[in-house]
Amino acid sequence: MIGLLFITLLLVTLGYALGCWLWPFGACRKCHGSGKRRSPFGRAFGLCRRCGGDGRRLRIGRRVINALREVHSKADR
Repeated sequence: MIGLLFITLLLVTLGYALGCWLWPFGACRKCHGSGKRRSPFGRAFGLCRRCGGDGRRLRIGRRVINALREVHSKADR
């Protein structure tokens, strides 16, 4: 039973890592991917501060992959 749980957890982790490698960006949580934010007192729009108007954010798994890649490249020097 524990072996099945371990294999399932391993497959889910590898699937998430593959997803972060193929699709490193997700929609910004604050603007929901639009890149705009509404003014509090009017109908004017401005750029989202969190994503800078891009509408995308770097996923947590991709940040981990980038950090591990950086550590590996610094170790090779």
